[in-house]
Amino acid sequence: MRRILKWSGLLAALVVGTIVVNLLWFKPFSIRLFYERVFVQLLLDDPELLSMIGILDGTLLDFHSHALTDVSLAQRDAQLARARQDLATLRRYDRDALGASDQLSYDVLEWSLRDRVEGERFALHDYAIMQNRGAYLDLVDFLGRVHRIAEPADAENYLARLAAVATKLDQELAVARKQAGAGIVPPRFIIAKTLGNLHNIRDVAATDALFVTSFRDRMAEVAEIPAEERKALERRAVELVETSVYPAYDRTIAFFDALAPRATDDAGVWKLPDGDAYYQYRIRSMTTTELTAEEIHQIGLSEVERIETEMREILAAEGYADAPLPELLRGLAREERFLRPDTDEAKQEIVAEFQAILDEIGGGIRAAFNIVPSAPLEVRRIPAYREQTAASHYNPASLDGSRPAIFFARLSEIPPRFEMRTLAYHEGIPGHHFQIGIQTELDGIPNFRKIPAFTAFIEGWALYAERLAWEMGYQTDPFDDLGRLKAEQFRAVRLVVDTGLHHKRWTRQRALDYMRAHTGDENVSEIERYCVWPGQALAYKIGMLEILELRERAKAALGDAFDLAAFHDVVIGNGSLPLAILEQQVDAYIARRVGASGRQDGASQAP
Repeated sequence: MRRILKWSGLLAALVVGTIVVNLLWFKPFSIRLFYERVFVQLLLDDPELLSMIGILDGTLLDFHSHALTDVSLAQRDAQLARARQDLATLRRYDRDALGASDQLSYDVLEWSLRDRVEGERFALHDYAIMQNRGAYLDLVDFLGRVHRIAEPADAENYLARLAAVATKLDQELAVARKQAGAGIVPPRFIIAKTLGNLHNIRDVAATDALFVTSFRDRMAEVAEIPAEERKALERRAVELVETSVYPAYDRTIAFFDALAPRATDDAGVWKLPDGDAYYQYRIRSMTTTELTAEEIHQIGLSEVERIETEMREILAAEGYADAPLPELLRGLAREERFLRPDTDEAKQEIVAEFQAILDEIGGGIRAAFNIVPSAPLEVRRIPAYREQTAASHYNPASLDGSRPAIFFARLSEIPPRFEMRTLAYHEGIPGHHFQIGIQTELDGIPNFRKIPAFTAFIEGWALYAERLAWEMGYQTDPFDDLGRLKAEQFRAVRLVVDTGLHHKRWTRQRALDYMRAHTGDENVSEIERYCVWPGQALAYKIGMLEILELRERAKAALGDAFDLAAFHDVVIGNGSLPLAILEQQVDAYIARRVGASGRQDGASQAP
C-alpha cells in the first residue's frame, strides 16, 4: 500500500508539474524535473500504458481509463516534434556537472531521443497493421485483460473504450493508407495472414465477440454490479460491437482486400523506398550497436556452427547415430517419452509443469542475485484467438499489484518436454521476470528508466538467463541441455535469416529452408515475423554475446574477487540500457573493484 500511495502521489505531482512546465515551455532548472517531464508526457500521451502500470486506475486521479491511445498521423508528427525539442533541451544541460546517476540517465535518454529523431526519415516504414500486431489484435487483449473492472465505474469506462475502438482502428488504417501511397506495402503472404486474423475476430456473432464475452465474464466477478445492470451493460457492449467495432474491422478488411493485388512476395524491406538504409537503422535501433548487416550475418554463421557441434556431442554421448542434425532433432521431438497429446487436458498439465519449473528455480537461484522482484509470476496459455501468430511472451505485473506478472505460453503446438525448461527460464526466472520485474521496482532512478526500452538488453538478458540456469545446475538432464542449445541455436539462426531476408534479399522460402536445415523446424510464423519486424530478431543473440563478453572481462580482471551476484547487480540494477552504455557501466564497476582490492594485474586477490 505504501508503494501505491508513493506512486500515486508522485504521479499526481508530476502531472501538475508537467502541465505548468509545458504551459511555460522552459528548461526546468533541475535535470531531474526534466527527466520526469519527459516521463509524464509519455504517460499523458498513452492512456493504455497508464492502465498497464495500474497505479491511477480507479483512484481520484484516474483521468485516462475511458480513453485509448491516439495513434493518428497527427499524433505521430507531434511526438516526433516533441522528441526533437526534448533532445535539444537535454543537450542544454551540462552533462559534466551532473552526478554519476544523472549522467547515466542523461546518456540513456539522449540515446533514446537521438534514435527516435534519426529514425524520422523512416517514420512510415514500419507496417502499421500486420499479422501479429495492430490495434485490431492488441485491443482485444488490452480490454480483455488489462482494463480494470472492479466497480461499476470501470464497466462504464470499458464501454467508453469500446466505443473508441473504431477510431483507433481507423487511425491505424489511415497510416496504412499513407504507407501504401508511399510504396510501403506488406508482402502478399503477410496480407493473407492479417486478413485471416481480422476475420477470426470479426466473423462471429456480436454476442460471442471477445470484446463482449470477456466483459461479461469479468463483470460477473464484481459483486457491486447487480445482475440486471450487468445484463444492460452487456447489451450496450453488443450494440457497440455491431454498430461501431465490426464496421471498423470491415473497413480494414476491405482495405487489405483491395491492397492484396498490389503486393508482391518479396519478403525483405530492401524492396521499400531507401530500404537498405532503413534496415541498417533498424539494426542500430534494435541491437544498440554499430554492427553492419554483413558482420551480423557472419556472427550468425559462426555461432550456428559452434552450437551444432555442441549439440552433436550430446547426441553422440546419448547413443544417437551420426545422422543429419535436423533429422535427429525431428526424431527426438517425436519420441514418445518427450510427447504429450494435443488436448486441452494435456495443455493444462503443461501450464502446471511450467509453473513448477519456475517455482523450483525461483527458490534456488537467488544465490546469484542480491535483488529480486517482489511481484508474483503466473503461467497462462496464450488465448486461442491469437496463439497461431503470437509467440510465448512475458507481461510484467501492474505496479499496484492488481495483476501479477504473466508468462504466456504458446501451446498451439505442444513443445517437447526437453524444450520446456529453457523456455521457462527465458520468459520467467531468471529471465524476463527478474530483469523487467526488477526494473519496474527500482528506486532512486528517473521513472522513464523503469519502462523496459532496449530490445537487445531485454532479450539478450533473457537468453543469457537460459545459459545461467544451466550453469547453476538446473538442466542436468542431457536432453534438457540439448533443449537449451536448441533454443540458443534458434537465436543464432535468426541472425542468419533476418540478415538474409533484409540484406541478402533471400526469399521467404529460402529463409524457411535455412531454418529447417538447421533447426529441424519449418517455423512459418517465425519467418513471417522477421519479415514485418526487421532487426528485432537480431537483438537476442547480440545482447547475450555482449553480456557474456562483459562477464568474462570482469572475471579476467577480478579473479577470485569476482562476485556473480554483484555483476548481476550492475547488469540489471540500472534498468535496460543500450549495450554500449552497459559496457561503460561494467567497465566502471571493474575499475571500482580493482581499486578497492588493490589489484593491478591478473593475479587473484580477495577484495
